[in-house]
Amino acid sequence: MNEPDPLANAPLAYENPDFLHSTDARTVRILAEYLEPLARFQQQRIKDTVVFFGSARFRQEEHTGAPAQGTAMASYYEDARTLAHMLTRWTKSLPGKQHRFVVTSGGGPGIMEAANRGAYEAGGKSIGLNILLPHEKHPNRYITPELNFGFHYFFMRKFWFAYMAKALVIFPGGFGTMDEMFEIMTLAQTYKLARQIPVIIYSSEYWKSILNFDLMVERGAISSSDLELLHFAETPEEAFSLLKASLDPTGQLADQPPPEEHAQSIPSEPLPPAQEILGPDLSKTR
Repeated sequence: MNEPDPLANAPLAYENPDFLHSTDARTVRILAEYLEPLARFQQQRIKDTVVFFGSARFRQEEHTGAPAQGTAMASYYEDARTLAHMLTRWTKSLPGKQHRFVVTSGGGPGIMEAANRGAYEAGGKSIGLNILLPHEKHPNRYITPELNFGFHYFFMRKFWFAYMAKALVIFPGGFGTMDEMFEIMTLAQTYKLARQIPVIIYSSEYWKSILNFDLMVERGAISSSDLELLHFAETPEEAFSLLKASLDPTGQLADQPPPEEHAQSIPSEPLPPAQEILGPDLSKTR
């Protein structure tokens, strides 16, 4: 009986799970979390985004616990849902062959779900940039399936939050929300952004009771100009007005016909993958 050849069927490096999940392949995994989303964004014709941040713990009123606090927190869920709906309806009216200012969230529950839900109910696309966390087991069901992403590395997820964003909306939240807000503010303060990204802070009553920006200026920790990107809003309508003015300062995009007249301006089919555009390989190697 012939013994098996120990050199037969050697796995290809890019199909070797032991290697791909090893420390040695960390750079390959990091690169994949850049290239795979990039390819999908291009195929789905996503030009830029508006990112919604906020607590994963705020649910709809009927799903909350303590009545008094629950009702107050649930109102933020409904406000985020309403704002995302208003923004998406407006963006659907914009001409061109790419989706503009697409609602984007961290893909989880709470405010994130509300943002994706509002866009979904307006008939538009929305993006979920998920990361596996103990209290966020699954992406919410309102994300556009083709734009549902999973990340292992926090910093790659943050890259995609910032890279395509034209504006941020910061709803009440905790450590994660503050981390995401200050990440962008720090990039702006240190001139690491290619463009200024306006930040809409939702509910001054909540945020000003937690963060004292004026005291930071008074004590010299930051300069007053560092706060120029911050805009406070108290209602979805006010937030939408600020967003619209920031995203379209000339007013040219706003004066478009209703959405139904532009229904065919964005092709329903995604772009073909790069290989289809470039033509067949010279060899069969993938």
